[in-house]
Amino acid sequence: MDRKAQAAMEFLMTYGWAILVVLAAIGALAYFGVLSPDMFVPEKCTMTAGIGCEGFKVTPTLTQLVLRNSIGRNVEIYEVHVGSCSISDQEISFDNGKQVTITLYDCSNGAAGSKFNGDLIIKYIDDITGLTKSISGQLISKIEADGTADDSPRQGQDDEQDDDLGSPTGGAVREHPGKGRGRA
Repeated sequence: MDRKAQAAMEFLMTYGWAILVVLAAIGALAYFGVLSPDMFVPEKCTMTAGIGCEGFKVTPTLTQLVLRNSIGRNVEIYEVHVGSCSISDQEISFDNGKQVTITLYDCSNGAAGSKFNGDLIIKYIDDITGLTKSISGQLISKIEADGTADDSPRQGQDDEQDDDLGSPTGGAVREHPGKGRGRA
């Protein structure tokens, strides 16, 4: 009987040490950020019904959104908030079914390579009723290195309407050569 108890004790001790080593390795990986949940969270831009988020780009100083109007009528966007960055000094016509690119400058989104998680609020005026409304959502993205914003239309983007709102300190909507309003 003594031998069975000794064998059981050795079995438990061997597996106990193995489990302890595995737990220490998992703890070290978690401590150094290898198992960080931010590494596994997908990039996404979600909004309530009405305006769809077709694409996005976030850099430390710039946020770019590609939106589609599916409200069912034309609207005028007069205010956009993304995280701590916002603009409210310009209005943009947003025709039903069309896409628009909105770029916010002079943002403080964080360091390149980190995750950006910000609330998205778009305020607009309904062209038919004249009522002001608001749509909210969330933007989760990896912050890309600073660079110039891409002026070329994104996949599926409508060339007829490519508007670009400026910085919160008074940036202007500038003309695209041959494309109407947009970023120069």
